[in-house]
Amino acid sequence: MFRPKALGGALTALATVAAGVCLAATVSTGPAVAAGTGTGYLHTSGNQIVDSTGATVRLTGINWFGMETDNKTFHGLWSSNPWRGQLDTMARLGYNTLRVPYSNDALKPGATATGINDFVNPDLIGLSPLQILDKVIDYAGSKGMRIILDRHRPTSAGQSPLWYTSTVSEATWINDWKMLAQRYAGNPTVIGADLHNEPHAEGTNPAATGACWGCGDTTRDWRLAAERAGNAILGVQPNWLIFVEGVSCPSGGLSNVWDNDPSNDEDCGWWGGNLSKAGEFPVRLNVANRLVYSPHEYATSVYRQTWFDAPDYPANMPAIWDKYFGYLYKQNIAPIMMGEFGSTLVDPKDKVWLERLMAYTGTGVTGMSFTYWSWNPNSGDTGGIALDDWTTINTAKQAILQPYLIAPSGGGTSGPPTGGPTDPPTGACTATYRQVNAWQGGFQGELTVKNTGSGAVNPWSVTWSWPSGVTLGSGWNATVTQSGTTVTAVAPGHAPSLPAGGSVTAGFTANGTASAPGTVKLNGTSC
Repeated sequence: MFRPKALGGALTALATVAAGVCLAATVSTGPAVAAGTGTGYLHTSGNQIVDSTGATVRLTGINWFGMETDNKTFHGLWSSNPWRGQLDTMARLGYNTLRVPYSNDALKPGATATGINDFVNPDLIGLSPLQILDKVIDYAGSKGMRIILDRHRPTSAGQSPLWYTSTVSEATWINDWKMLAQRYAGNPTVIGADLHNEPHAEGTNPAATGACWGCGDTTRDWRLAAERAGNAILGVQPNWLIFVEGVSCPSGGLSNVWDNDPSNDEDCGWWGGNLSKAGEFPVRLNVANRLVYSPHEYATSVYRQTWFDAPDYPANMPAIWDKYFGYLYKQNIAPIMMGEFGSTLVDPKDKVWLERLMAYTGTGVTGMSFTYWSWNPNSGDTGGIALDDWTTINTAKQAILQPYLIAPSGGGTSGPPTGGPTDPPTGACTATYRQVNAWQGGFQGELTVKNTGSGAVNPWSVTWSWPSGVTLGSGWNATVTQSGTTVTAVAPGHAPSLPAGGSVTAGFTANGTASAPGTVKLNGTSC
């Protein structure tokens, strides 16, 4: 998760909660060199991530947190939306990678997962946190998604400035990483390790006690610790990528803003976001082409940094991003995978910030990779892509991210809208239905319609019939309405086209006896 960051020379600690979850639909993708997330294990080439064939891959993912908290497993498992349904939605929206935060508490023998709706998720009853993680990894992999594991906290109590604490040693940190590397060895769904979340400054200089970069103190130099852990992991699993975050202040301490001496006021950034010294002091790994730098970047809903109030905002932002991490990408030193970024979008400045940040990452498959914070709606200072029901999507956020998302293979519709309004020839569609959940007096389902015609359907519209007495509760991935026994799902404005060979899934809840849709039509053509 994101944490307080620094303002000017001073860093103010803020406590942040986890983020939110949402479900949604159709996906537009940029041009890809590799389908989805590619083939086999990934490695690096200059500032790009490539697959086992050498094809370029862009990770466009999302964070699903909870395993780092007292629940020790994914949040939202308490909702009425099954865990597989949530992953289905992430994939359909275009998120091809899942970053999974965890704490070392969740890895301990005897650790218990809590906060699970047994009726909705009966297959998770009695499973340990790691066993639930196994199931999520297997299912995500079946959809073409990739997994990045993120050591988010030493314990569920909270984050730490250093990678170790008085109760969780460096040896425990490294040994747990080696255990995970061994557990998932041979499974290319799991592509790597985000070594420690948001190393940051603590203490006032010159008595700094927090994480520094390049200072040479083995007890505080995050760059050296990342090398020790990264090389230990690669000794067990040489195919993994090693994701290394930045610090907040390279000195590891906060400036004394009361000494009236601006010459020693250090330029600090977000927790985990400052990689300004990585060019001078690079992380050195024993296996070549495995290093990915992973900064964090946030908006005013997390902390109002000085640059948000600069007279030239937002024109000033690219230079700030260049300084903290972008130069590594622009100088072809290493790939960037922005591990966390997010906002509530309540402040108009935040919408501009998110639009400019996404543009900064670049379009298409060669742009910087990222995992948005977060899927969860219960992230206190950002909210999520999912709204509070863990089913409905925050369309304002999704619309900004959508043009940059590259769907996993099999994850959903791909390809931008093409052509004008087109109707497929008769019989040029197929329909499949899946009942997701049922309860007394209602049910939840998903209707997937595939365009098997030769041309795009733009805009698309799907209709179906229900027996008398079945009424619509809510719908997503489309504008869903009901008139009599006929239900209509109209394409959302941000994704109006259904290309040839593409599929769209309309999700819904309904009142009455669980019933499969009948007489399904795509733009008037029976499927």
